[in-house]
Amino acid sequence: MPLPEALSTARSMDLDLVEVAAGASPPVCRVMNFTKFKYEAQQRAKESRKKATTIVVKEMKYRPKIGDGDFDTKTRKVAQFLGEGHKVKVTIMFRGREMQHPELGRRILDRVAEEVAEVGKVEVMPKQDGRNMTMVLGPDKKAQAKAPRPAPAAGEGTEEPTGTTEVPEEPTGTTEVPEEPTEQQEPVAVEATE
Repeated sequence: MPLPEALSTARSMDLDLVEVAAGASPPVCRVMNFTKFKYEAQQRAKESRKKATTIVVKEMKYRPKIGDGDFDTKTRKVAQFLGEGHKVKVTIMFRGREMQHPELGRRILDRVAEEVAEVGKVEVMPKQDGRNMTMVLGPDKKAQAKAPRPAPAAGEGTEEPTGTTEVPEEPTGTTEVPEEPTEQQEPVAVEATE
């Protein structure tokens, strides 16, 4: 169909003439509502972005001479990141003479991997990279499913009903309670000297 005839046909139907394949010989055109086509393309792109999962890599840095308290705190945070589905890059930073003892860093990385074994697994084994030694941990869905859920802390999961609580009444009258023999201590005399 010649171009002027195609344009008049598109205008009579109150639509647009859109070139679909410019490289073809002759070029291929289509009669359509172009604004509706652009809108639908945007919606498809938006849906595909929504379905796409982005993998976030968190990083936790340790030192070879880290204390137990700091190690526990950082390792709990690593376990939390893995539980949320993020990957974690664990880095050991060496300074000065610490570079002569990479086995210290390797020991720490092995401890971290052992501590978080119920929520993650090692994806990239520890390797030395200049002054740093790195290891990448990824979430392990199978291990997370097998691991028992932690019980709620005291007072978190259990709520007491508000209002008054009934206390069983004691019978009226006197009740004798047998006395247990207690060890009597004799008073100790203390002399004050000046």
